[in-house]
Amino acid sequence: MKTIFIIWQIKKKECDIMAVRQVPEKNWTKDGRKWMFEVRVKDMNGKQHHYRSKNYFTRKEAIQAEKDYLLGIEDKGIQSDMTFKELCDLHFDYQKDKVKVTTLRNYKKRRDHLKMFDDIKVKELNINHFEKWKRDMNNTDLATRTKNDLYKYLKSVLNYGIKWHDLTFNDMYKKMTKFDNPNELPKEMEFWTYEEFKKFIGVETDILFKALFETLYYCGLRSGEVRGLNWKDIDFKNKELTVRRNIVVNFEGDKYFITTPKTKSSCRTIPMPDILVEDLNTLRKYQTNYYGFNEDWFVFGNYEPITKSKMRDRKNKNCKLANVKQIRIHDFRHSCASLLINNGANITMVAKYLGHTKIDETLNTYSHMFKGKLDNIVETINKLNR
Repeated sequence: MKTIFIIWQIKKKECDIMAVRQVPEKNWTKDGRKWMFEVRVKDMNGKQHHYRSKNYFTRKEAIQAEKDYLLGIEDKGIQSDMTFKELCDLHFDYQKDKVKVTTLRNYKKRRDHLKMFDDIKVKELNINHFEKWKRDMNNTDLATRTKNDLYKYLKSVLNYGIKWHDLTFNDMYKKMTKFDNPNELPKEMEFWTYEEFKKFIGVETDILFKALFETLYYCGLRSGEVRGLNWKDIDFKNKELTVRRNIVVNFEGDKYFITTPKTKSSCRTIPMPDILVEDLNTLRKYQTNYYGFNEDWFVFGNYEPITKSKMRDRKNKNCKLANVKQIRIHDFRHSCASLLINNGANITMVAKYLGHTKIDETLNTYSHMFKGKLDNIVETINKLNR
């Protein structure tokens, strides 16, 4: 411990320490973190870099964090030979306490598509590397939207390097462009008609799965949202359910992780049809017979939520029994949108029901389903002129 303290003192002398300090009250975090540290360090080329830490609960924590940062400079800090992979690792560590676990999981997935950059030194990264990567991506079967998600992630890593490590990618950055394929055919959306769903649900004999699939179809919940429901979210008196949480697979090895829904608009309270209220009530009575039951139990599960594999396997089995086409669990959500639109729901209500942030999102996703409604509008105009 004494040796570590001496090393820290030496490094402290080599840096322009701007001290551990308390931030202004308006910048305190909601949970009361109010201490931070700032340092200015020089890399091996003599260039100075400024680092400002996140907030900590106590001055002692901030001092320890300052020590850890200075001791880790040689391993993880700014250096002229930093590779793109090292920059990605730093970006990931920086984002750990700032974004949702779902976003971190997406970072992990997207990293696999950027491996061609890994061994390139960031100081040597140029537009030719980017264009080669872009050509490689265009030779894959990835959708343009997916490729642009990768492009967005790449820019996020570069922006982090620019902001926190004073790296420069000016020559490359201003020439980078998004993916664009005007000849790409829109992917056909799979969904069930009401008749197809009735055939599907007609073969289900287990009340848990019957209520589960009805919730997906009639309420348009995402897979993680339906798995995250507990009995406190079900209001039998007012026939409503409230979406408050999302269940996701934790990329670090845990079976699942509870987080907030996808967006603020995804937190919503929506009405339930009578048939769903009745089946949920039956399911609840059934669950109360189990030892340890309480209102915090997951509606579809018990003290733990039902797994995605169980949902998928049961869905596949029922599709075969009912002789209806196979769709994904997420396509129940599309089926709900189709049900609402084709039965007269306006676009604003559809967006609110599905938890979309903007009406544009609903229109862009389901515009083809409104064709019949547009034909009705034209027919109304025609009647006026007869």
